[in-house]
Amino acid sequence: MELFEAFEQFDEVEDVAEKLKDPDPSTRRVAVMELTDTADPAAIPYLKQAIADESREVRLQAAMSLTEFDGPETAEALLVGLVDEDKAVAEAAADSLAELKDPEAALPIIPFVSNASAFVRMSALRALKELRRSESLKPALEALGDEDPGVRGQAIGVVGYLKDEQALPALLAMLKDPEPSVRRTVVGALGFTNMDLVLEPLKQALQDEDWIVREVAAETLAKVKLKAAVPALIAVLDDPYWQVRQKSIRALGKIGAVEAVERISVSLDHDISNLRKEAGAALGEIGSPDAVPYLEAHLEDPDPDVRKNIRWALGQIRGA
Repeated sequence: MELFEAFEQFDEVEDVAEKLKDPDPSTRRVAVMELTDTADPAAIPYLKQAIADESREVRLQAAMSLTEFDGPETAEALLVGLVDEDKAVAEAAADSLAELKDPEAALPIIPFVSNASAFVRMSALRALKELRRSESLKPALEALGDEDPGVRGQAIGVVGYLKDEQALPALLAMLKDPEPSVRRTVVGALGFTNMDLVLEPLKQALQDEDWIVREVAAETLAKVKLKAAVPALIAVLDDPYWQVRQKSIRALGKIGAVEAVERISVSLDHDISNLRKEAGAALGEIGSPDAVPYLEAHLEDPDPDVRKNIRWALGQIRGA
């Protein structure tokens, strides 16, 4: 008696690929799925053939199935789908491109950054971000001036992920972009560095007219941990949006801002439990004995998560 069942045996890739010639599109679609199930890179050229099939359903299946493969050949196949006239096929191809991990896959994608379609340009940059090839930097920097804000946002992502500090001036210039979503993206991208050069721009972003930009600025300051940003972060504790105050409290905790203990403690009385919870965690990270009276006064907070953070914070302080 066999202890293990035999693995399912797949037909040879070439045999399955013969079904792509069948006049029935349903049969061709099934063939695409069977080719994918082989997990054999030899199936990629046939999937590239399928992504150009006359049937929308076959093309869509191929675009989705190619996410199971990687490398430059897969990218080339997906780029056929990216320029498909059918929106669903193009979007599926874009999503699969964004899943590529092999840096070599970037090379066939780069030329599409200058495509006439904003969707294609945006999708190409989205894929290049994760692949992190230095060759992507120049076209991404050029795309920072694109007329489409979505393209500019994706270009910022590419530049930020490459972590090339020589590109920092170009990123900082994008903080003046008229589109809030672009400013949000660039503020987040500045988290790749802790250079003092980003201090003033991030402090200015804390005063941006868009509250999400302010929130992201506080979040980024929590990553770069610039001590000189403490006064600006304390000032933001009066922001009308609690989400901005929450991220500012978190940043102050990460920085270890002892001078902010009293201001942070005020949030222990706030109606919003997320703020109280964040305040407790931040006071624990700061670890100042000055926070003990404030924390002890809120040990019976009605929210269990807040109580948990307060007990943790007291343990951090007393154990120090």
